[in-house]
Amino acid sequence: MGRKVAWGVLSTAKIGTAKVIPAMQQGVATVIAAIASRDLASAQAAATQLGIPKAYGSYEELLADPAIEAIYNPLPNHLHVPWTLKALAAGKHVLCEKPIGLTAEEAGALIAARDASGKHVAEAFMVRFHPQWRRAREIVRSGEIGEVRAIQTAFSYFNADPNNVRNKADIGGGGLLDIGCYAVATARYIFGAEPERAAALVDFDPAFGTDRLTSGLLAFPGGRQVTFTCSTQLVSYQRVQIFGTKGRLEVEIPFNAPPGYGCSIGIDSGKDHFGSGIRRETVEACDQYTLQGDAFSRIILGDEAQEFGIEDAIANMRALDALARSGKSGGFERV
Repeated sequence: MGRKVAWGVLSTAKIGTAKVIPAMQQGVATVIAAIASRDLASAQAAATQLGIPKAYGSYEELLADPAIEAIYNPLPNHLHVPWTLKALAAGKHVLCEKPIGLTAEEAGALIAARDASGKHVAEAFMVRFHPQWRRAREIVRSGEIGEVRAIQTAFSYFNADPNNVRNKADIGGGGLLDIGCYAVATARYIFGAEPERAAALVDFDPAFGTDRLTSGLLAFPGGRQVTFTCSTQLVSYQRVQIFGTKGRLEVEIPFNAPPGYGCSIGIDSGKDHFGSGIRRETVEACDQYTLQGDAFSRIILGDEAQEFGIEDAIANMRALDALARSGKSGGFERV
């Protein structure tokens, strides 16, 4: 077995302690060596629970640890760019949770910081490492479903907790940044292109001020279109439909694919409306967070090239920015 990259985690955020850290600990190129919190007791409790060797009572202490090579940043959205900048300045590689920042302009500072540090930085869109998305893109590129011209995405959950960070407008809460970003990222992944125009209908929560229901439209080159609906106050649901001139592809659990579950992709020839033309493929069971962590570790080790760098993250933010502007202007906005 080769060398493993030593990682540190900024904060005891639930996404990290419940999902990402346990998954990364299963990696073949990754070891979680330290965790930090603004409260030492909280960091120590998480370290004990997860079997992490070191616990720090401040983020600065973790960044000062020379043994830590890479940082996972799952902080609230408004802290993504500031602490990623600090980590890069400390000479650490950084995998930052999505969205990479609050705006593309804010995230743009990461390019110079990355170049100055000589370290890698990326946005944690784990779905792009799941074999179901790799297979979906492979099918699209093969031409089996013809020329792909439209993608429809639905992603929703119900969360009305006023103390939840997703419901705090001043720190980047709301559905578009939290889950609408997946609709944009996966469409760009499948089309291999950037959207040119965007339009959105947005309903804001009267108490929180966050977008609780957003429907978006993205226009891609060549007349290709993406429509999506995301919501923080609807029934829990997710699905992606990819439409071609000769068939349709459906990703059953596109974003929160359960670890250890063989996800299903449906390929429909369009023979009839009863589904008799559907062929189902089941991909191998995996944990997409494990795959994401190991992929970034291998980049750090020099074993593979980085496929999705900071420029990709900023391109995704430009589309989200345009959708947010459209939600206020009521018209199409250039991306």
